[in-house]
Amino acid sequence: MVYRKVVKRLLDLLLAIPMLIILLIPLIIVGIIIKLTSEGPVLFIQERYGRNSKPFALYKFRSMTNKAPVKANSEFEDITSYVTPFGMLIRKTSVDELPQLWNIIKGDMSFIGPRPLAKTDEKVLSLRKQNGADQVLPGISGLAQVNGRNNLSDEDKAAYDAKYAAHLSFRVDMLLTVETVVSVLKRDGVFKETVIDDNKSDKDMVRYSEESIDDSSKG
Repeated sequence: MVYRKVVKRLLDLLLAIPMLIILLIPLIIVGIIIKLTSEGPVLFIQERYGRNSKPFALYKFRSMTNKAPVKANSEFEDITSYVTPFGMLIRKTSVDELPQLWNIIKGDMSFIGPRPLAKTDEKVLSLRKQNGADQVLPGISGLAQVNGRNNLSDEDKAAYDAKYAAHLSFRVDMLLTVETVVSVLKRDGVFKETVIDDNKSDKDMVRYSEESIDDSSKG
């Protein structure tokens, strides 16, 4: 309980503030490249829903063209057709998420937690309210992200989010941090897969992280 209410927030600040300072010049360079290579603003700012389903402004580097429609990623038939060449790179490396360090410092988000959702993700938002997953701060990465990211169904995303909220602990956050780094290096689930094996459900693709959360709750 102390970790959930106090320590987690302190660790977020101790990591986010130095990271933002260290990465400031690289972030400026990324912003300049975005501005030079495509029309539109450097940052993509969108209303998302966080703890207790309260709205806040989320910051990302813009990776899509100005012609991209506003809808959930899962609703795109081919989202890559709207992604700029440089946007493709920063999405695959998750560099587009780095402006969320400011969201963490502000207290809107944490490093680890359920992903903050937009209004277009109303089904998952509704499921989170029902299962208690919206009772914790959203994060840059979470249990759902390391178990399939954009390849999961809405029901599975909400279920993973609820499981994280119920078992939130320092050990779980450390495990998810490690798995996030591995996932980023492998570039897992950046875009929703267009080919699906009908003989294998999302639940068959559960990774080590979920088993680790079960183990941590026993210990």
